[in-house]
Amino acid sequence: MSRPIVAVVGRPNVGKSTLFNRLAGERISIVQDTPGVTRDRIYADVEWLNHKFTLIDTGGLEIGSEEIIQKQILQQAEIAIETADVVLFVTDVKTGVTDDDMQVANMLRRTKKPVVLAVNKVDSTRRDTLDIYEFYELGIGDPIPVSAGQALGLGDMLDQVVEHFSDGSDTGEDDDAIRVAIIGKPNVGKSSLINKILGEDRLIVSDIPGTTRDAIDTPIIVDGKKYIFIDTAGMRRKSKIKEEIERFSIIRAVAAVERCDVAILVIDANEGITDQDTKIAGIAHERGKAAIVAVNKWDSIEKDDKTMNAYLKDIGNELAYMAYAPRVFISALSGQRINRMLELIQTVHENHALRISTGVLNEVLIEATAMQQPPADKGRQLKLYYMTQVSVKPPTFVIFVNEKELFHFSYRRYIENQLRDAFGFVGTPIHFIAREKGEKD
Repeated sequence: MSRPIVAVVGRPNVGKSTLFNRLAGERISIVQDTPGVTRDRIYADVEWLNHKFTLIDTGGLEIGSEEIIQKQILQQAEIAIETADVVLFVTDVKTGVTDDDMQVANMLRRTKKPVVLAVNKVDSTRRDTLDIYEFYELGIGDPIPVSAGQALGLGDMLDQVVEHFSDGSDTGEDDDAIRVAIIGKPNVGKSSLINKILGEDRLIVSDIPGTTRDAIDTPIIVDGKKYIFIDTAGMRRKSKIKEEIERFSIIRAVAAVERCDVAILVIDANEGITDQDTKIAGIAHERGKAAIVAVNKWDSIEKDDKTMNAYLKDIGNELAYMAYAPRVFISALSGQRINRMLELIQTVHENHALRISTGVLNEVLIEATAMQQPPADKGRQLKLYYMTQVSVKPPTFVIFVNEKELFHFSYRRYIENQLRDAFGFVGTPIHFIAREKGEKD
């Protein structure tokens, strides 16, 4: 199940970024007493009472403003609200209800989205009680007094937010379909790839980077197998973004990766692997998704018997953290190796959900420690007692050890390689949790 998305909205200078940073646990958004400082959306993963969700910070809304930057911020916020499952509407008790607050409230009512109204900068509920009641006139629900600066009232506010989340029971009629997110920079052929699989031009294809701004779900049945392909807006470096609205395309890409089963990173063969490709791949890797690297436009470059190996070496160097992801060289234009890519989707999806019995796991662990002794540090040697798999998507293993500090990255990687040699796990990351004996969950 994908993480819900919560958009933080409100007029300028009500403390949205301060609240966002407090909930995110780190100072991500720029905080300044000048309205309009937060022009980009910033997103972060947040957890409250076992509910994990993605929080989006938006720029201050001045509805009706003729300033170009304010029009662009409004467009950003509208996309964030449209994408969100819940909207967190932030106001300021110090200034009271303003015309801008009323206009934002009117806009939110039209969206039909669940809204939680937070009245910020309430340092004393006893002193500010009457001022808080004023916010009922927004007609948006019960105002919740909070202080982002002093971390007051945030628990009550988050309780209201998570109450609006779906329980996940309504999974839809395509629950057995494999959800595939097509991610990558603009103009690498993501839409063309889906059109080739469909056999029709259902998605707009253009040479203009950034044509696809939405995340479009396209159900496909190939050889009796169900897929839902999610075509995401191309992601580009901030320095190359000319239209502010494109910044929010990344939100949709993150949301698409969050709800996909398999992520396909599409690379342009003419450009090769770039820094931006590695950053985009990191979104899928950090979220533990099954992944495939597809080098598109392979038919458009001159090749010899060393070309493919050179590409594989470059990709291996740049995506060293994603060595598990299979590589496939395709052409969305001619259809070259598209069938191979579909086969890989099936393979990595199965490996992502692969579960290994505890007995077999520990046979591999015993053999691995016999072949290469665990490391020692200052006279203390690492001991691995036991291993068990606790979850899938991605496969996650708990290893019981004598001292967690001794379970260094290099030996952890060695154990991972032994598991991959024994069971494959092609296309999926593997997660380890080290625990000492007697340690509670």
